[in-house]
Amino acid sequence: MKTGFIEKFILPKSEDFEDAMRQQTLITLNIVGRLEDACACQREEALAAIREDAARALEMKNENMQRLLNVFLTPYDKESIYRFLTQLDWVVLSVKHFVIEQEVYGIASVADYREICALLTEMMTLLGKSFDLLAAREMIALAATTDRIEDKYDRVVEGCARAIATLLEAEDCREILRHRDIVGQLKEIAKRIHITANTLEDMAIKVV
Repeated sequence: MKTGFIEKFILPKSEDFEDAMRQQTLITLNIVGRLEDACACQREEALAAIREDAARALEMKNENMQRLLNVFLTPYDKESIYRFLTQLDWVVLSVKHFVIEQEVYGIASVADYREICALLTEMMTLLGKSFDLLAAREMIALAATTDRIEDKYDRVVEGCARAIATLLEAEDCREILRHRDIVGQLKEIAKRIHITANTLEDMAIKVV
C-alpha cells in the first residue's frame, strides 16, 4: 500500500518513449512507401490507403503528444522528442497535400516522379535505421546513416529540379503550374525527413 502511494504521488512519472517514437517512424515509413506505390500504379486504393494511414498517424501523434505533456522522465529530452514527432507529422502532411493537389488539379499520372518517391522511401527506411542505432547507442553508425540520408536528400532536390526543368519546356502554362506544386510537396517531404535525421543527431549528442 505504501509503495503504491509513493509510486503514484511522490515518484516522478516516467515512460519509455522509444517504442512510441519507433511506431511513429514505422507508420510514417508506411505512408511514404504507399506514395511510391501510388506513383507506380496510380490506383485509387493506394490513395485511399494513404488517407487512412495518415488519419491513424495523426491519432498516434496526438496520443504521444498528450503522453509527453503528462510525463516527467523520458529517455531523451522532451523538446527533442517533440521536434521528432512534429517533423514526422510534417512528412505525413506533405504526403497528404501531394495527394490532395493531384486530385484537385486532375493530374492523371504521377509516374514521372516514381524515382523521386523511391528515394523518399529509402530516406525514411534509413531514418528508421537511424533511430534504432540511437536506441542502441551506436553513435558512429548513426552518423554514417544520417550522412546517407543527406546524400539522398541532395538527389531528391536534384530530381525535383530536373522535373521542373522538363516542365518548363512545355507550352501549357497550366500544366506547369499544376505539376510545380506537387513537385514542391516531394521536396518538402525530403526536407522534413532530413530535419528529423538532424534531430536524431541532436539527441545522440545529448545522451553521450
